[in-house]
Amino acid sequence: MTERLATLSYFFPAHNEEANVLGLVEEALATLPTLAEAFEIVIVDDGSRDATGRIADELTAAHPDVVRVVHHPTNLGYGAALRSGFRAARHDHLAFTDGDRQFRVADLGQLLDRLGQADRPDVVVGYRIKRADPLVRTLYARAYRLANRIFFGLRVRDVDCACKLFRRAALEGIGVEANGAFFSAELLIKLQVAGRTVAEVGVPHHPRTAGSPTGAKPAVVLRAVRDFWFLRLRMWANRQRALRRGEPIVG
Repeated sequence: MTERLATLSYFFPAHNEEANVLGLVEEALATLPTLAEAFEIVIVDDGSRDATGRIADELTAAHPDVVRVVHHPTNLGYGAALRSGFRAARHDHLAFTDGDRQFRVADLGQLLDRLGQADRPDVVVGYRIKRADPLVRTLYARAYRLANRIFFGLRVRDVDCACKLFRRAALEGIGVEANGAFFSAELLIKLQVAGRTVAEVGVPHHPRTAGSPTGAKPAVVLRAVRDFWFLRLRMWANRQRALRRGEPIVG
């Protein structure tokens, strides 16, 4: 395994994940010392209506040196939650998974290994070796990947895999408009156009054992489709202006 990173910010979005947030933070506390000399864990409570926010506050109080929480008063969407995680992160390397525990924190080690190889990629993204999702979500994902390849030239095999690792320097100057499910795709598209190098690593994907998924809800899908076409039309109209739009990912 590659040497540990000097510093690592790990964050995850959580919307109504009261059954998962404690276990995920405990997993991260046990695993991250093997990946980085210094680390932080940022929980983004995206307007949860269950006990997610309270549990996150309790974890922050119990581990004030390494655990922090960002609260959204209302549910702002997946992309907005990721945006808050990126903004809150303070270290030179940033990684995230989802809050549903379908990825293991330890698998970030595979991304770290790839980051340290001779070509020194700017970003390492996971792809699910075998998706543990219902058929409808798998079909959505295939169509979405094809659309991103055709209309944006994005050659990433699993755009929305929630297991990603970034060098902070690679995110400088990158802005993203989307606050919904198109966030990850827009970020990767703009990183690619900016000349950042993106590597891919296969990671296991585990079935959700608690909580309810929201990614295949019609409102979520329609919002992603809208944001997809807004970016594509703006790039056709004025490519450089479209690429400059959006709030900076990091300060």
